[in-house]
Amino acid sequence: MDEKDLKIIEILMKNGRKSYTDIARELGTSESSIRKRVKKLEEEGVIKGYTAIIDPSKIGYNVVALTGFDTEPDKFLNVAKELCKFDEVKKVFTSTGDHMIMTEIWAKDGKEFSDLIFNKIGKIEGIKKICPAIILEQLK
Repeated sequence: MDEKDLKIIEILMKNGRKSYTDIARELGTSESSIRKRVKKLEEEGVIKGYTAIIDPSKIGYNVVALTGFDTEPDKFLNVAKELCKFDEVKKVFTSTGDHMIMTEIWAKDGKEFSDLIFNKIGKIEGIKKICPAIILEQLK
């Protein structure tokens, strides 16, 4: 991977829909060169996919929470897998630091979020502690 590949990655991270032609123009190279480089980056697993970034509030999700979970050590992976099954849980990370598992959860409102946390997710065997932090505003 060279400097040009890193610049392509940076451009695609800002706008995954930017055309090969526009990237080539920006980097002063040919469209076919960019196409080949992007294909290689995809094949090597550097670029894993492309996705739309959605504003949850625009589609009715008014509560977004980063939520930490602590588990019994022997239930850790099972809890992480169970969390992945919930549609409202958009991201699941295993982590070090304050919590063993971190998630991003979307809910329509506080009532739906509470019901999800206390009556559904909270019943997963092995969860010892749940620490939600509701996002007020995303700055970047």
